[in-house]
Amino acid sequence: MAILRFKALELVDQRKPQAVVTSDERRSDSFGKNVFNLDAMRATMPGEYFKKLQAAIKQGSPVERSVADAVASAMKTWAMAKGATHYTHWFQPLTGSTAEKHDSFFDLNSDGRPVENFKGSALVQQEPDASSFPNGGIRNTFEARGYTAWDPTSPAFIIETAGAKTLCIPTIFVAYTGEALDYKAPLLKSLAALEQAAVDVCQYFDKDVNRVSTTLGIEQEYFIVDKALFDARPDLVMTGRTLFGHAPAKGQQLEDHYFGSIPSRVHAFMLEFEEEANRLGIPLRTRHNEVAPNQYECAPTFEDANLAVDHNQLLMDIMDRVAEKHNLKVLLHEKPFSGVNGSGKHNNWAMSTDTGVNLLAPGRRPKENLQFLAFFITTIKAVHRYGDLLRASIASASNDHRLGANEAPPAIMSVFVGSQLNSVLDELERTAKLPLDKGDNIYLKLGIDKIPAILLDNTDRNRTSPFAFTGNKFEFRAVGSSANCSSSMTVLNTIVAEQLIEFKESVDALIEQGKKKEVAIVEVLREYVISSKNIRFEGNGYSDEWKEEAEKRGLSNIPTTPQALDALVREDAADLFARHNIFSHVELHARHDILLEDYMKKIQIESRVMGDLAVNHIIPTAVAYQTKLITNVRGLRELGLDDELSQVTVDTIKAISRHISTIKTQVDEMINARKVANKIEDTRERAIAYCDTVKVHFDTIRRSVDKLELMVADEDWPLVKYRELLFRH
Repeated sequence: MAILRFKALELVDQRKPQAVVTSDERRSDSFGKNVFNLDAMRATMPGEYFKKLQAAIKQGSPVERSVADAVASAMKTWAMAKGATHYTHWFQPLTGSTAEKHDSFFDLNSDGRPVENFKGSALVQQEPDASSFPNGGIRNTFEARGYTAWDPTSPAFIIETAGAKTLCIPTIFVAYTGEALDYKAPLLKSLAALEQAAVDVCQYFDKDVNRVSTTLGIEQEYFIVDKALFDARPDLVMTGRTLFGHAPAKGQQLEDHYFGSIPSRVHAFMLEFEEEANRLGIPLRTRHNEVAPNQYECAPTFEDANLAVDHNQLLMDIMDRVAEKHNLKVLLHEKPFSGVNGSGKHNNWAMSTDTGVNLLAPGRRPKENLQFLAFFITTIKAVHRYGDLLRASIASASNDHRLGANEAPPAIMSVFVGSQLNSVLDELERTAKLPLDKGDNIYLKLGIDKIPAILLDNTDRNRTSPFAFTGNKFEFRAVGSSANCSSSMTVLNTIVAEQLIEFKESVDALIEQGKKKEVAIVEVLREYVISSKNIRFEGNGYSDEWKEEAEKRGLSNIPTTPQALDALVREDAADLFARHNIFSHVELHARHDILLEDYMKKIQIESRVMGDLAVNHIIPTAVAYQTKLITNVRGLRELGLDDELSQVTVDTIKAISRHISTIKTQVDEMINARKVANKIEDTRERAIAYCDTVKVHFDTIRRSVDKLELMVADEDWPLVKYRELLFRH
């Protein structure tokens, strides 16, 4: 493997930036060229069918068969004109990646003549094998039928791979019996639940509001390494992270990478994937170096949440494909390198009305600010009440490495709102108790009319907070870089919908008692401010003091995935999801089982790779080098030079022996623990066993391997080193 390492380094030294042929068009002109968007629909569909489709999308009603046929015909014409020969339903199963089954437009008619065919029935529904995807026991192997169903709210698009163009139709994925087997179906349900709840509350302030959309902007962090170096690291290939690797002398401590100049090879890669993303309607705006060496970030403008999630899943695929063309590899694991920052996917979430109002932005008038406070405080209340559910929504084997590290939000859910907004909430808590005389201006007396001035440049950014308010949106920073954001957004939408419904019920009850609407709203908000105060934290979320303080406040700190996932199947959570028709009890328990299996399998794979590398590569390398040292000592003694030099070498030989012994012992214990865990039938208990009895050996094995990396001659070391992975490009 040492030979493979040095061959890889030779290749890296020969790499040149790839020439990227960029379009002469302005970005605004080429944006969405490969998307069957409104303009494409309008140009290819009869007017009456176009109107019916738009009405069905806006109202959320089923698309009529005749409309589906018209859409399919127009979509086929548009796609074939762009060179597409196949179509596929593009869906998001519970594997965490996307899936597709390609069918050709080519067909034979009743006379046996070749034709291009694409009917409304093919647009609306396809049938992949449901038993071959994670299903948590919903489907047996012999019960294979499952369906993908067209999502008309997310436009179809054309992907080109190896010169072949395919029409991709975003869909949901359900079992034959109707249970959701994907991330999209629950997300769509949660968006509908939140919209209805938000519209009902908006009626207190503006009767013209008929729709509320959830907007989302997803910042994507990632690492880039040369493909040859990636291929020379079996752990990166198999697990997405480096299981071994001593910290280089220079890491990120000089803080010279953040916002630095982008390396030429990486810049060429960025140009190409941004061009493709632009043609696919992904509104990327930002690119920059992140904090860690070879770490970068891209970010789009805000979009409808469903479309934003689809675009992020598509973006990850585009980045991976384009990187291959540039002899690079994109690493989306949350913690691919120890000792430097990991990668997250910051979800910037807000709600907007069809009248053009961001419900999480303060307004110019007191009434608008009361509306802002209603949605702002209710969201905080929801996070306080269902913090464990939010923690569960971001739990994974890979994100466990990042949460609580020096650059990432801790596993403790807290909300940062900034000192000035904190003072607004504290003031509301105090002044809402003031008696209101007839003729009093409630907005003035409670200080609500002062909010615009208070909120001017209202808050610094707190990188240690998992859920931070950033002026006109909440930023859920704890989501992992490889995650499908549907999971966290489904939970967030649902808990806020639930809290908004309860908010309206409480306000209506006070109004029925004869209280003025504004007074009733303020009274309920004040109660929410008081009851959710413990979730608000303005300090350093990485500190040990915060862990102690959080425990005093009754906030959970669940650092590992198996235990964090328990929140999903608690009775209150199951009732919550069932009440809003997001998950049935069967679906929820199936997902819990799938997530536990996913965790266990990933730890199992890491354990196997670690054992293989340690026993078959590291130990033989160390023994071979130790033999060289022994030969050296013998030679010195034969020459009568048994002095301090030989003693230093003997000490090194002994140290190597100790590390070899530790590695072998720990690997054997890890393997035995794995065998014991595999016999446990209960999925949750098996996952916990992998966490507590298998994974517990990782750090000890790694520590000895990394020490050996410093002892063994560089020319003999088999694994590409951190200094090469992080600084060679």
